[in-house]
Amino acid sequence: MSAIVGIYCHEGEPVIWEDGAKLMQALQRYHADYTHTWRDGSVFLGCHAQWIAPESIVETLPMHKTEYGLAITADAIIDNRDELFQQLQIDYKVRNHISDGELILLTYLKWGEMAPEHIIGDFTFVIWDEKKQQLFGARDLSGNRTLYYCNDSRRFVFSTAIFPLFTLPGIKKVLNQQWLAEFLTIPDMYESENLYATPYAHIRQLPPAHSFTVKNGKISTTRYAVLSEVSPLYLKTNEEYVEAFREVFQEAVDSRLRTHKEIGAALSGGLDSGAVVSYAAATLRKEGKPIHAYSYVPVSDFVDWTSKRLIANERPFIQSTAQFVGNIKENYLDFSGRSPYSEIDELLTLLEVPYKYFENSFWIKGLYEKARDENVGVLLTGARGNFTISWGPTLEYYTMLMKRMKWIHLSREIHQYSKLTGGKRSRLLKYVGKSAFPFLSKKKTSADSTGVSDLINPNFAQRANVYDQLAEKVLNIRNVNADAIEVRKEKFTNLSIANKNGALASKLSLDYGLLERDPTNDPRVVRFCLSVPIEQYIQNGQDRSLIRRATHQYLPDKVRLNQKVRGVQPADWVHRMTPAWDSFIDEIQQLCKDEVAAEYLNMDTIRTALSELKNPMPEHATDPKARLLMHSLIVYRFLKKFDEYK
Repeated sequence: MSAIVGIYCHEGEPVIWEDGAKLMQALQRYHADYTHTWRDGSVFLGCHAQWIAPESIVETLPMHKTEYGLAITADAIIDNRDELFQQLQIDYKVRNHISDGELILLTYLKWGEMAPEHIIGDFTFVIWDEKKQQLFGARDLSGNRTLYYCNDSRRFVFSTAIFPLFTLPGIKKVLNQQWLAEFLTIPDMYESENLYATPYAHIRQLPPAHSFTVKNGKISTTRYAVLSEVSPLYLKTNEEYVEAFREVFQEAVDSRLRTHKEIGAALSGGLDSGAVVSYAAATLRKEGKPIHAYSYVPVSDFVDWTSKRLIANERPFIQSTAQFVGNIKENYLDFSGRSPYSEIDELLTLLEVPYKYFENSFWIKGLYEKARDENVGVLLTGARGNFTISWGPTLEYYTMLMKRMKWIHLSREIHQYSKLTGGKRSRLLKYVGKSAFPFLSKKKTSADSTGVSDLINPNFAQRANVYDQLAEKVLNIRNVNADAIEVRKEKFTNLSIANKNGALASKLSLDYGLLERDPTNDPRVVRFCLSVPIEQYIQNGQDRSLIRRATHQYLPDKVRLNQKVRGVQPADWVHRMTPAWDSFIDEIQQLCKDEVAAEYLNMDTIRTALSELKNPMPEHATDPKARLLMHSLIVYRFLKKFDEYK
C-alpha cells in the first residue's frame, strides 16, 4: 500500500517542481520502502510506497506507459486479480509479474472510466490520460483507502492524507464549521452527511464508490456502483445456502492473505473474527504459515460490573477458538497504563479529524503497534460481520412474524429461542408485542425524541441549520420500529459510515506499515449476504444461524452455538482513566472557560455532566454523560490545532 500525491495545473501551466517536492517531503512522516515521482509538463504524480503484496516489491509507481499514453499512481491491493486476468486475456506466464498498479492501468485501457466497476479490493488511484488531457481517479466500493483534494482556479491537488496539502502555498487550514456542526449533532459514529466534506474548509474527499474526472479546470464526480443493489437468492435447502456461503467467504478470505510478511488477526471471542481466522487457517496451514492473533483483554485489577448476559473478558472463548482451530499464536494484550485519555493527541495527529469511537481507540492502535513489531503485513478483522455474515435480528424478525399473524411459526421460534438463550418466554413475548403494536403500550413517547446529540451549542446549531438537515434522517435510522432489512441495507448505502471506517483503517495502515483487511466487508460477501432471505439468518430459535451452520467443524461449539453471553470490549475505559481522572476533570473545567470552544459546544450540558461525574465509577462506562465529556474534550483538543484558534 502507499500514500499518493499529485498536482495537475489547469490551462497547461507547468507544475512547480518545488510544490511536488513539498508534498513528498510531508509524507516522510510515514515509513516507505521506496519513493518515486513522475512529472510531465502540467502533471506531477508521486508515490510513497510500503511493500505489502508480493508483487509490490518489483512495482514502481508512478508508472508511465508511453505506448498507452497513460501514467498512474495508486494506493491499491486488488482482490479479484484472477478474474481480471481472464477478462483481459492476460497470459498465465506473466500474471505473477503484473503488479496491482499495472493491472488497474490495463483495466482502464479496456473499460475506460467504467474500470472501477470491475475492480474488487482496497484502492484509490489516479490516472493521467494524455490523449484526453484529463485526470481520472477512483476510490474503492467500501472506501477502505482515502483520497483528499483541493481544486482552485489554478490547480488540482490530491493526497492520501490531508496534512501534505497544507504545505503548498495558497491552501490554508480553516475550520469547516458546517462539518463540525454535523459532527457534534449526529449521535452515531459517523461524522457528516456531506460525503465530500472534511473538517477543513478548503479540503474535500472523494467518497467511497466514486470516481472523478478533472478536465479544463473542472472536476466532476460519479458514483459508479451501489453495493446494496442485489437480487434475492433462492436456493432449495439450508445446505445449499451454507455451501454457497462457504465458497464466497473462503474466496474473500484467501484473497486477503496476499503478503510477503506475516499474517495477523484481531481475534475476539465471537463469531465474526472467529470465522475469519478459522477460514484463513485452513489455507495458511497448507503454506506452513501461522496466524498471529491479537486479543484485547481488560487490565488485571478490573472487576467486571456488567450484567450476566455480557462478558468483559473474552479470553476463555478466544482460547477455545485458538485451541480448536490450531496454528494460531495467541497474544492477550491489556495495554496497562493506556486509556482513551492518554492517546487523544496521538490519535488526532494520526487521524487528522476528531473522532467518536474513543472507547476502543487506544487498544485498536495498540494492536497495530504489536502487529508491526511482529512483521505483520496483513491484519485480518471481522469488523463488518454484524451486518453481513453474522446478521440475525431475532427480535425484529419475531416482530415481523407477529405483525403477519404467523402464530404457529412465532410460537415455535420463541419457545426454541428461550431454551437456547435462557431467557423467559413471557418477557420475550411482551417485548415483541410492544414492538409489533406500539400503540397498545401505555408508555408515552418522550417529547424530545429527535435522537440528536446534546453536545452542540444550540445557537451554533441554529446558525448552521443543522437540526432541520439531520433530525429526520437520524430519527429514521434510529427508529426502534424501523424495518430490520432496510436498516441493514442503510449500513451499506450510507457512505458517511464508509468514509469514517476507511479513514481509520487507511491512516493506521500508513502509520504502522501494515494493512487491515476485512473479508466480512468484501463486496462479494456483502452482496451475497444481502441476497439471502432473512429466514436463513434466524431459524429454530437460533440467531445468526447462517454463520453458525457455516462454521460447523471450523469453530468450537462453545463459541459457535453461544447465545447466552456476548463480549463487551470497552467496559473498562473509565476504570483505566481513574488514575488520571483529576487531570481529565481539570481539562474539562478549562474547556468550560474557553470562549472559542463555547461558540461550538453546549457548555450547559458539559457543566451538568461534570458536576455529576466528579468521582468516577467503572459502570460510568455506559453513562451518556461520561461519553459527552470525552467527546467534548476530543473536539476541544482538535480545535486548538487551528491557527485561527490561537
